[in-house]
Amino acid sequence: MPKSRSTRAPSPGLRVLSHVVGDGDKPPVILVHGAANSAHVWTFWQDELARRGWSSHAIDLRGHGHSGPIDLGTTKMEDYVDDVVTIARTLGRDPVVLGWSMGGLVAMMAAARCGARACVGLAPSTPVRVRDASITLRTGVFGAEEYGITGRDPDRQPAMPDLDRPERSIALESLGPESRLARDERQAGIVVGRIACPLLIVTGTADQQWPRRRYDDLPIPADHIAVEDASHWGLVLNRRLLPVMASAVTAWFERRVLLQTRRGSFTGAAATRRRVRRARRPR
Repeated sequence: MPKSRSTRAPSPGLRVLSHVVGDGDKPPVILVHGAANSAHVWTFWQDELARRGWSSHAIDLRGHGHSGPIDLGTTKMEDYVDDVVTIARTLGRDPVVLGWSMGGLVAMMAAARCGARACVGLAPSTPVRVRDASITLRTGVFGAEEYGITGRDPDRQPAMPDLDRPERSIALESLGPESRLARDERQAGIVVGRIACPLLIVTGTADQQWPRRRYDDLPIPADHIAVEDASHWGLVLNRRLLPVMASAVTAWFERRVLLQTRRGSFTGAAATRRRVRRARRPR
């Protein structure tokens, strides 16, 4: 199966890392990183998706990674959604959108606007039913220290307990500044309307920040997968768990996107639960 990697700028100020494979039957996957992060965090996911025949496009959201410099302090969540929609329009086909943490919420917000075939959130920030108007929205920027990453020594990263040293190095290399305004918007609550496509929520049993129970009151119907022993960072960078995780997610793609499309229609996301078996560590 022919494969190609490329870096492109589909619009001024945006950068996308594309890993394209030759299977034209499968929709492209847009990968959306989390807060204070960049497309670099998807390094292993892009390889794993390609092995399974899925092309992917990892976006550096505006002001992140190698995308052009902007006034990040005034950037809103809807600006990030605009970035995803811009990428989707260059692909020529309706995509699957897959996001991690903040990027999972961005993916949900973008799903309707970009005609997504399906949406996946890896421990995503959650939408709400009603926004909390009492929370003040501030401008400015902050860094990864507000997520517990106070140094750049790979050996001293308690927030990444299931990552090995090379994986932690990639995590640290992916870091950057983040919009205070976008974070305050998430704190106040983002209301997401109906998502017409199937939605999958993936959580890690070792994720203390976004455990499975935080999605019990999700205002949108969703399927659920739990990944044994995965931390928040492990959902994107743990190479020992990734083959099992990617197998479960792409099997969901096959079931909820490809098979139903061949039958001529989508069905709404059913509230089902699946537990991914423990990935064995190499001996």
